[in-house]
Amino acid sequence: MAETTTHRDTVGDAESTVPCTPPAAGPGCGCGDPCTVPELGQDVHDFLKALASPGRQQIMLLFARGAELSVGQVAERAGISQSTASQQLALLRRGGIVTSRRDGKEVLYRGDRERAMRMLTDLRDYLCFCC
Repeated sequence: MAETTTHRDTVGDAESTVPCTPPAAGPGCGCGDPCTVPELGQDVHDFLKALASPGRQQIMLLFARGAELSVGQVAERAGISQSTASQQLALLRRGGIVTSRRDGKEVLYRGDRERAMRMLTDLRDYLCFCC
C-alpha cells in the first residue's frame, strides 16, 4: 500500500488537511511535509482562457517556428479584421502565450515559449496533486 502524507492548507484562521497519495511512478509525493495545497494563479487562468478559443488556437499556429508578425499580418493571414486580431492578440499576450515588441511604429508579436512552459508546469503540478 502506498504511503500517505497530509497536506495542510490554511484558509483564514482555519486549517484543513488533504491526504496526498504518491504518484504511481515512484515513492512519496515529492513535495515534503507540511506543504500547502497548490492553487492556480490568475496567470494560469489567463493562459487557459487564451487557449480556450479555436480562433486563438489558429492564430497561434501563425507563430510556428519563431515567426514574428504584426497585427496587420495576423489579421490578413487569419482572415479576420485588424480590430479582431488586436483583441485576440491582447488575450494571447495576457495569457503568456505571445509576447510583443515595438519596432518603430509597428508592434510585432511572437510566441512566448518560456512563459507558456512555466504556465504548463504550474498546471501540471496542480493536476498531479489533484489527480
